[in-house]
Amino acid sequence: MVLFFLIFFLFLSLPNSSLSSFSFNSSTPLCLSDQSSALLHFRNSFSVRLSNDWCDYYSYDPPKNSWKMGTDCCGWDGVTCDTMTGHVIAVDLSCSGLHGPIHPNSTLFSLRHLQRLNLAYNDFHGSTISSKFGGFANMTHLNLSGYSVAGSYGTHFLGPGSSFAGNVPSEISHLSKLVSLDLSSNIDMRIETPNLKRLIQNLTHLTELVLYAIDMSSVSTNCLTNLSSSLTSLRLTYCQLKGKFPENIFHLPNLQILRVGYNYNLTGSLPTYNWSTPLKSLSLSETEFPIDLPYLISNLKSLKQLFVGGCNFIGSSYPTFLSNLTQITYLDLSYSNFGGQCPWSLLNITGLTDLDLSYNNFIGQLPDFSSNNSSNSQLVNKIPSNLESLILSGNLLNGTIPSWVYTIPSLRFLHLDSNQFTGHIVEFQHNSLISLNVSFNNFSGNVESKIFSKLKSLQSLDMSNNPHLSLHSFTSATNILSKIHSLKLSSSNITEIPQFLRTAEYIEYLDLSNNHIKGNIPSWVMEVGKDSLFYFSLSRNNLTGHIPSLICNLSSLKFLDFSYNHLNNMIPPCLGKLSDNLNDLNLQRNNLNGTVPATFAKGCQLRSLKLNGNQLEGALPQSLVHCRNLEVLDFGNNKINGTFPCWLESLSELCVLVLRSNNFHGAIGNPKTKFPFPNLRIIDLSHNKFHGLLPTKFFMYLKAMMNVSADKGELKYMGDYYYQDSVTVVMKGFFIELVKIQSLFTTIDFSNNNFEGEIPKAIVELRSLKGLNFSHNNLSGHVPPSLGNLTNLEWLDLSSNKLTGEIPIQLADLTMLAFLNLSENYLFGHIPQGKQFNTFMNDSYYGNLGLCGFPMTKACGNDEGQQPSPSSTIQEDDFEFENGFHWKVVLLGYGCGFMFGLGLGYLVFSSGKPKWLVNIVYGGRHKK
Repeated sequence: MVLFFLIFFLFLSLPNSSLSSFSFNSSTPLCLSDQSSALLHFRNSFSVRLSNDWCDYYSYDPPKNSWKMGTDCCGWDGVTCDTMTGHVIAVDLSCSGLHGPIHPNSTLFSLRHLQRLNLAYNDFHGSTISSKFGGFANMTHLNLSGYSVAGSYGTHFLGPGSSFAGNVPSEISHLSKLVSLDLSSNIDMRIETPNLKRLIQNLTHLTELVLYAIDMSSVSTNCLTNLSSSLTSLRLTYCQLKGKFPENIFHLPNLQILRVGYNYNLTGSLPTYNWSTPLKSLSLSETEFPIDLPYLISNLKSLKQLFVGGCNFIGSSYPTFLSNLTQITYLDLSYSNFGGQCPWSLLNITGLTDLDLSYNNFIGQLPDFSSNNSSNSQLVNKIPSNLESLILSGNLLNGTIPSWVYTIPSLRFLHLDSNQFTGHIVEFQHNSLISLNVSFNNFSGNVESKIFSKLKSLQSLDMSNNPHLSLHSFTSATNILSKIHSLKLSSSNITEIPQFLRTAEYIEYLDLSNNHIKGNIPSWVMEVGKDSLFYFSLSRNNLTGHIPSLICNLSSLKFLDFSYNHLNNMIPPCLGKLSDNLNDLNLQRNNLNGTVPATFAKGCQLRSLKLNGNQLEGALPQSLVHCRNLEVLDFGNNKINGTFPCWLESLSELCVLVLRSNNFHGAIGNPKTKFPFPNLRIIDLSHNKFHGLLPTKFFMYLKAMMNVSADKGELKYMGDYYYQDSVTVVMKGFFIELVKIQSLFTTIDFSNNNFEGEIPKAIVELRSLKGLNFSHNNLSGHVPPSLGNLTNLEWLDLSSNKLTGEIPIQLADLTMLAFLNLSENYLFGHIPQGKQFNTFMNDSYYGNLGLCGFPMTKACGNDEGQQPSPSSTIQEDDFEFENGFHWKVVLLGYGCGFMFGLGLGYLVFSSGKPKWLVNIVYGGRHKK
């Protein structure tokens, strides 16, 4: 009896927390069976892909392995239960590699007592956020963020996938107890003004709102004025916000984190009086805010992190305020046009953990903290032992890398690319480094494997474009860099695929282009990247043999480039089926034969398909119509036959269509769809066997070649962050490879066919057109005077046809025209004079026996034939070539002998000497 009372007394004396977890029957599971079953069913409804960069960079826990039938779910990793009732109240499945959609009838929604739910950094395959998420009445923390490839500083480049798509449902606003809401990095998701208003009005307890990379382009920034005063963290980076940002947000009394950077059209102003907010982290990068940095620093005394890269700075110059950054630990001044010697001595570098000075114009060398250097003895105590990221990309820094860089124990990101560094790369002393980029420099010497022997955690390595580095010992090594995810060794003089990749756990990004790798593509590469490789380039090497069929096992592959090699045999048929994931496929300039894969997946994701320069036969597969995202289609220089593939008209995103040098035949005919090719900018059907009339209605619908105003503004190129499009076109009579395609570039090439009839009048509506080539056909009739309306035209080739009549004087108004070929026709009459026509030589008109006047030898009436008639309307600049040649120089020769003057003129414009003569001719205005 005494023992019983002692035990009972001890029970009463236990603290409350112990009482709540006490169980008289320890074998009875706390987890309710229906909830255990619901959890298992939910998790098992997905396939599992083990890794993504975000989780690995930030050392998140691996996927949960303790979830097993028949065990207490309250003991499972990531699961928390109410110890009194057994209800599941928290689930954390972040970074679990879940892949697939969340169905509206998922068993997850039966867990009605959930208070915390974290599904971040998985891939839910474009599913929408179900309205049933609004049914968790007790929810306080909800994290449905997607995943991204971690950047080197503060921001992130969005990765190869995202989680949710569609609109943020209004039902989320029903979660009135929410304290934290994170929907970030779902790049296919958007939120409209009404739903955002509801969120702000109803979620009055929010302390954290994270909508990073959600599409908010249609949101009125006025709806942000009523944010809760309890808010401590607001993150709206990369949200496409535009308009004026509310100033009152800067005065929220509890706000500690405010990130609105990379909203390129976001305007606003900072408070002009003392701020009441306790901000610790502020990002305004790449916005239109005018920023006075000294004022900003002096007012935000508690500021620890500052991201102002690419901002509009006003007030004092850069170096004057650096000495005031005594509290800053994270500083981003990238893309800020600062220059000169970097004032390292003003930086409190010992307090910094992250420093980004990339893409400025800094010159000089990195500071030397060596104690042996007496001139820098005052800096001995400033060795940055706590530095985690040092980003100096895109400057003009030179010299060798000082030894202290290799000895920082905490360094995770080191980016020194695109500078002028020289010398050797030596051994790193610690294993903390995650990302190393030394590309586009002048490093030299042998790169030994021991340099990386301690880098057990290195995941991203870029050593490309260092022409004096020798990497043979490095690429032949094994048992190093087993954690490598991204490897870039383009233009590095390597002769083999690095052997250490054999032991890599998995690889996601592999770029070995522009090297000297020869032989067959080894099959073991496909095994390494089986579940992870999304970018794979071996272009511009000396590869032979066939493309391994194992390549179709690369289920994550989005970008594949084996172009410019000597690969032969057939294209594996399974590559067509792989198109449900592939974005860009480039196999051009090989020796591939056989036919194009006949079956492209119904969910085809291809954006670019380039098979130019092979020996492919047969017809184009009509299953390409499934590739609704296709922008670039290049089948030039093959043996493909058949009639014009009119079914391509339905591909509304198609911008580039190249079918040059094949065996296509027949008439093109009228379009079969209502609005054919609305975005087509480059079309090349040359060197085929097409015949019949030029398709007038075809030209009538080329909307992208009509809208001149759409070409104004920011210069853009086709492609994306991972892959830039390229194409070869005939430009001004030469084959030119455009390694990047400007979105405003437009050209039409129907040359070397059997087209007949007149030049369609519809051509004159294509006012954005830069190049037009109808040469080597059987066209007849006159040259349309209305071609003079194509004011953007830079080259025009109508040679080798049956055109008659005079050359329209209106063509002289084409001031951009640099190349003209009207040879081998039946044109007659006077050649127009002045402006651009005075720059064209005999070969522009050869074979037109009826033409006369300059530059032909045949005179027109009293004309002298070889000299252009003077005109008071001709300006000096009308005589100038693009390369600096000026007709004024040639005309000097008429006073002292034509040939002497012409020779002297050539000497002047080609060499720029003698300078005294150049100054006389140009009047000191034309300098190069």
